[in-house]
Amino acid sequence: MFAFLALLSLARAECPTQAAPLPDWPDGSARADAASAEIAALEQWLFPPELDRADKERRGVRTDGVVLIHRGEVVYERYGPGWSADRPHLAWSVSKSFMGALAGMAVHRGLLRVEDSVCAHLSELPEASCAITVEHLLGFSSGLDWRETYEGESPTSSSVLAMLYGEGRGDMARFVLSHPLRYPAGSAYQYSSGDSNALSAVVGAVLEPVGGERYPWTMLLDPLGFRGAVWERDGAGTYVGSSYLYARPRDLGRFGQLLLQDGCWAGERLLPEGWVAWASEVNSAQRSRPLDFVVGDPVQGRQLWLNRALPEQGAPTRPWPSAPEDTVAALGHWRQAIYIIPSLNLVAVRTGDDRDESYTHDAFLARAVDVARRLELP
Repeated sequence: MFAFLALLSLARAECPTQAAPLPDWPDGSARADAASAEIAALEQWLFPPELDRADKERRGVRTDGVVLIHRGEVVYERYGPGWSADRPHLAWSVSKSFMGALAGMAVHRGLLRVEDSVCAHLSELPEASCAITVEHLLGFSSGLDWRETYEGESPTSSSVLAMLYGEGRGDMARFVLSHPLRYPAGSAYQYSSGDSNALSAVVGAVLEPVGGERYPWTMLLDPLGFRGAVWERDGAGTYVGSSYLYARPRDLGRFGQLLLQDGCWAGERLLPEGWVAWASEVNSAQRSRPLDFVVGDPVQGRQLWLNRALPEQGAPTRPWPSAPEDTVAALGHWRQAIYIIPSLNLVAVRTGDDRDESYTHDAFLARAVDVARRLELP
C-alpha cells in the first residue's frame, strides 16, 4: 500500500505553511484565562492536595508533569515535586509511537515498504520469521509466541522481562525473532514490546546508513527541536523502540503536534501523506483475532492507540467516551501519555508514576476536552 504513497509523497512533498514552536512553544497563558475554571478542575484532579507522596504503595493520581497545547500554544503547564520543564521523563511505551513514526520516515524516503519481510533487512533469522512484514510489526500481529506480562505475574514467564532485563538484552530484535510463530503472521493481534524492538532493528538497518548512528536525532528529534532527550540502546546497538525514550513533556508535545499536522513540520513533510491516517485505522488483526483485548481498552491502529468502538469484539462504544472519536494517543506504562485530538486542535501530554487505577485516560480527557472546548468558543 505505502510503496505508492511513498512515491507520491516524494514527488510532491509540499505541506501547508505552519509555524514551528522553535526554539520553544508560544505562550498561550493569556488566552487560557477564558478557561480558568476548567483548568482549575483539571489541575485539582491531576495534583490532588491530599495525595500522600510518602505512601509506599504509591496510591492515587501521581502526576509528574502536564502540558496542554491548543492551536500550537501552551495554554497550561505544571510539574510535580522534583520535576520541571527541563527534566526528561521516561516515556516507556510512548517510545513505540516514535518508532512507528521513524518507520514512516523510512517509507517516505523510499528506503522501506510496509510489505517488506523482516528478512529483507535483517540477516540470519529463522526461516519462519521471514513471513513477518513491517506492517505486521507496526500492528502487533507478528504471530510470534510472546507473553507480555509485568508486575503481579511470574517474571520467569514474561517474554518482555526476559527481553529487557534477561537473556534478550544483548540483541533484543534477534531474541524476539527467534521465537516460534504461534499463529500465521498477520492473522492475530497481540500487544508486544518485542514487535516494536524488531521494528526498531529493521528501521535502524535502513535509516542509520542515511542518518548516522544517531539517526533518531538527526532525522526526527532535532528537526522537531527536542532538547536533552535520551534513547537507550541494547547490547547490539539497536534503539529500544519499545520502552526507553526519555524526553521533556514539552518535547513530547512536539511529537504530538507533528501527528496533529499530518506529519508536516515547518512546511516540510516528514511522514508520507496519509501515514498518520493509516496508522490511526483499526488494524485488521485487531478486528479478527485479538488475543489480549479487553472491552474498555483503547484499540490499536499501528503503534498508536485509538478511541474507536470495536463491535465485532463486543465493544460497541468508544473506550474514552468523554473524548471525540478522532482522539489518538501514544501511551506508556504508569500512565505516560500523549493525546492528540485534531477536531479540537489539542495536544495533551501527561507524565506520571501511577501504580493503581486512580488515574484513567477518560477522566483526564474529559477535563482536557472541557478546556479545549471553552477555548474554541468565540
